Amino acid sequence: MVFAFALSAALCLGFGFVLQQNAAQRAPMSDFLSFRLLLDLVRMPRWLAGLGLMVCGMALGAVALGGGEISLVEPLLATNLLFAMALSRWQTKQPLGLSGWGGLWLLAGGVTAFIVAGRPQGGHSVTDPLRHWLIVGLMIGGALVLAAVSKRLRMSAEAATLAVAAGLLYGVQDALTRVSGERYTHGGLATLVVSWQPYAVLALGVTGLVLVQSAFETAPLRMSLPALTAAQPLAGIVCGVGFLGDRLRTSPGALAWQAAGLAAIVVGIVLIGRHPAMPSGMTETQVRDLQPR
Repeated sequence: MVFAFALSAALCLGFGFVLQQNAAQRAPMSDFLSFRLLLDLVRMPRWLAGLGLMVCGMALGAVALGGGEISLVEPLLATNLLFAMALSRWQTKQPLGLSGWGGLWLLAGGVTAFIVAGRPQGGHSVTDPLRHWLIVGLMIGGALVLAAVSKRLRMSAEAATLAVAAGLLYGVQDALTRVSGERYTHGGLATLVVSWQPYAVLALGVTGLVLVQSAFETAPLRMSLPALTAAQPLAGIVCGVGFLGDRLRTSPGALAWQAAGLAAIVVGIVLIGRHPAMPSGMTETQVRDLQPR
């Protein structure tokens, strides 16, 4: 059931990201990195459809996280890029070709290798609050630094940097979603509403959404979605092993296969992101908006 929910979540997320980018590239650049961007996007039916699919994917992902280790669920969620590629290919009518098929097999094979070699298992969450806050602080702090630095970069690099920042936030959000689920299971709604984790999940989700839509707005999907898809599982695995008690096999052979699996996931994501089937970037209107008057 964990596999079924995680892959269903990946499907919803992948389709949702493509629809959101289709709409975001038509938003005014004056709203870049501003919450006003969401107010403009909410008027677009296609973006609302994409947001609905994204929310559905996050809900299914939360169910998967409630039943399985984050180190197992996160690599499965990374397959959202496969579904995004399928929808983009249908939209653009581009054949997959060697790079597209290579990226698909590397991503799928990397996820399989990491899960089989690591055999993620649950354990007891780390009770040390210092370790907990250190990992969460490093992830959120890194995301904020990347968002600040992105303004000094060219557009393609800016989109990728914002996507990595959003991926870090989403990885932490997934970890805190699992913590929230555990609190609800053990203490019910009364315990959940007085905890800070569900409110942090909401804040991280909205902030990540602004970063992602800004990345979608400025450059082709191939510049942003691969970076987002690579950063989120890595951040989630760090949180899972760091303070949620997830355990991976640590024999030399298992570690080698896990490293190879993660490397294959990243390379596969990059190959898929560079494929011409992924949607192109800004509209002519946006390009004119950026030209000096």
